[in-house]
Amino acid sequence: MDALSGDVVVKTQEHPVIIHTDGGCEPNPGVGGWGVILEYNGSKKELKGGERETTNNRMEMIAAIKALEALKRPCAVKLYTDSEYLKRGVTEWMPGWKRRGWKRKGGGIKNLDLWQRLDELITEHEVEWNWVRGHSGHPQNERCDELAAEVIRELRRRA
Repeated sequence: MDALSGDVVVKTQEHPVIIHTDGGCEPNPGVGGWGVILEYNGSKKELKGGERETTNNRMEMIAAIKALEALKRPCAVKLYTDSEYLKRGVTEWMPGWKRRGWKRKGGGIKNLDLWQRLDELITEHEVEWNWVRGHSGHPQNERCDELAAEVIRELRRRA
């Protein structure tokens, strides 16, 4: 897979890397997991991970971070998430936070470490952010949800 193997990839929306992400937590806060599907040029790669003590929002953000970190070269990306928090944070709120020195009008920013890491990554890539309704039968979103749930079950078994 060119974008994932390290081969040169042209940063163009004509041939984007398609990324689907999901994250979850049971309960929230609690044990969390995330899942990712990366697709490029007919190839597919799945990633998953999690944490014992986290939140749903952090898992949604970490899924996007891990997906973008998996790219070996600057790429055009179409990223699909069911998290309005993630999509709105990057596309609507982050520009204002950055103008105010990473502060929001009401004070501090939750998950600042992750927002700043996302900001670094999206400057490397040309990312188009797309929202999909969760648990609505979207095949890739459902698969990402399954990957996250697998990790949550595994972390609980090891507890």
